[in-house]
Amino acid sequence: MDASFHPYQRTVEDWHFWYVVRRDILALLLDELRLGPGARLLDIGCGTGGSSLVLARYGQAIGLDRELRSFQLAPDRPYTHRVVSGAETLPFADGSFDAVVALDVLEHLDDDLAAAREIRRVLKPGGAAVIFVPALDILWGHNDVISHHRRRYTHKSLSQVLTAAGFTLSHLGYFNLLLFLPTLAVRLLDRLTPKVTNRIEYQPGPSRWNSLLTRIFGLEVGLLRRTTLPLGTSVCCLAHKP
Repeated sequence: MDASFHPYQRTVEDWHFWYVVRRDILALLLDELRLGPGARLLDIGCGTGGSSLVLARYGQAIGLDRELRSFQLAPDRPYTHRVVSGAETLPFADGSFDAVVALDVLEHLDDDLAAAREIRRVLKPGGAAVIFVPALDILWGHNDVISHHRRRYTHKSLSQVLTAAGFTLSHLGYFNLLLFLPTLAVRLLDRLTPKVTNRIEYQPGPSRWNSLLTRIFGLEVGLLRRTTLPLGTSVCCLAHKP
């Protein structure tokens, strides 16, 4: 992600429906891990730290981002430590963390397998990673271009990367099913627009429109408690280190 995105991210991530419901899904998956007191959690590609609002409830949250600016924009986030580093070579000893979170990170990297192997390395035996990535090539659009994405994933392609890194997987599936068709329509229209701008999709203000989208998107949290979804704009999973 370009560093110019971080001021925008800091402005919206506390209330924007995408971030709000993504944190709800993150909490749902972390609940499954039953982390004990004193757990250490690493937030890779943390940006301006919205995920820390969830992670700090489960233990000591350490934020890692390659851009120092992201930490400067959000000094109040409840990280116990802040580390400036990329994801392909993590500056931590083997077995340092009970859980690792990488929310929309792997798609930015040239070598996603190297990053997955690093995540596994820094996890304790029996630890787990929460991984979110954007889904399906049919949804590729200029939002991916300005976000510097290298790829989008299917649940199968994400599974292949993570199993090659030595993980066993649970809760592998899609989310954001209810907004799949609107997103597809926007992306197809993108292809008819030759000029790429810095427009970012889904920019409702803190308004009734954003509240409505939060409720619509939030319906999936309840569904994900009981099942996996067959389609969506993102893929999520829990990846366990044996």
